[in-house]
Amino acid sequence: MPTLLVKNAEVLVTMDGHRREIPGGGLFVRDGFIEQIGPTNSLPQQADEVLDLSGHIVLPGLINTHHHFYQTLTRAVPAAQNANLFHWLKTLYPIWARMTPEDIYLSTQTALAELALSGCTTASDHLYLFPNGARLDDEIEAARQIGLRLHASRGSMSLGESQGGLPPDRVVDSEDHILADSVRLIERYHDPNPGSMVQLVLAPCSPFSVTGELMKQSAALARQYGVHLHTHLAETQDEEEFCLQKFGYRPVAYMQSVDWIGSDVWFAHSVHIRPDEVDLYAHHGCGVAHCPSSNMRLASGIAPLREYLQKGVKVGLGVDGSASNDGSHMLAEARQAMLLARLRAGLEGASLSGKEAPPILTARQALEVATRGGAAVLGRDDLGALEPGKCADFIAYDLRRLEFSGALHDPVAALLFCTPVNVDYSVVGGRTIVRNGELLTLDVAAHVVKHNRAARRLLEG
Repeated sequence: MPTLLVKNAEVLVTMDGHRREIPGGGLFVRDGFIEQIGPTNSLPQQADEVLDLSGHIVLPGLINTHHHFYQTLTRAVPAAQNANLFHWLKTLYPIWARMTPEDIYLSTQTALAELALSGCTTASDHLYLFPNGARLDDEIEAARQIGLRLHASRGSMSLGESQGGLPPDRVVDSEDHILADSVRLIERYHDPNPGSMVQLVLAPCSPFSVTGELMKQSAALARQYGVHLHTHLAETQDEEEFCLQKFGYRPVAYMQSVDWIGSDVWFAHSVHIRPDEVDLYAHHGCGVAHCPSSNMRLASGIAPLREYLQKGVKVGLGVDGSASNDGSHMLAEARQAMLLARLRAGLEGASLSGKEAPPILTARQALEVATRGGAAVLGRDDLGALEPGKCADFIAYDLRRLEFSGALHDPVAALLFCTPVNVDYSVVGGRTIVRNGELLTLDVAAHVVKHNRAARRLLEG
């Protein structure tokens, strides 16, 4: 059982139950799990591997709760640059229909490499179309090479244009095949144990791309196997109008009608939500993947993050797809969440006619959403904090960088207030993935050449 000693951190941010921040802190790790934590002089002084992080701030690995890895191949597509969600999708569906299994593999490597360098150690991805023989297996295999923990969503689209849905018929699948493949994937890959590297999620894409029957059957199947459920919900006003016309319900009420309310469910976006629906999420334990950059990029609106946190709703961060962000930087997303929440508070305060403005989100609260919050959303009580018994997933930033110069009176806040940077170290389950700012599990330069070649082929048809 290999051991790892991390010592002499300038500050070790635990995100534990007491939110301790330990000057001169360190960790002692055995077989991928944290055994001891505290000031360096309180820890064992020898281990199989010793990592001296003098001058660094150490914190739990960031957790990404919503992404579409395949979209790294279609960033900044000119025709989709200035469109809202529905028009954006209509532009990109025909391009995505050309993807191959190799494209899924390459795009997964790209997204996870970016995430790893940005401080992410666990990522959830939502893959919902499988053209030309592509399978979720292609993504899972690519993730194993990069070395991040993966919550792989078996997404789906079954409601094509001919049936009143948004996607073209050629990118939807039969519901019998979707359910059969879901069973195959769960039985082959899902690992529910502490420290697991791969977990499966069932994730019909959205109310406008699957039938109510598939939603119900997916919920029943997920609960039979004990896996989580995920979908897009209440992202735009267009979606709300679609649900009212197609189903006679607002999006959240529609989820209730198809058995999609519970502690095993989390929704991406949830921007257009009423106060009573926030209460419903809190009461039933539903989670939310907050995607501030994507919501701004597509002009979808501002999610009520402050209200979610005040009511006790589980909230994590999502960088969302790399065609609506158009990147995968988790620390930058945490900063964006903090700033957007402050903007919303300011706009609300300006309309209060002299009354006290709403409180603003702090840097530490945003980091908590990116760590503990994401773990809660994914149902991972072995992640999200640095404390004995949890996975040894942590990241470190060198505070001697130019970007942090002049901000060391509060290095924790400086991570978000200053320009977001890439990590200097990232460790997943005791295994070093990034060292001295270099990703160890992928030849990035060679990979970029292959990824760009695939992207050109897709766009040129």
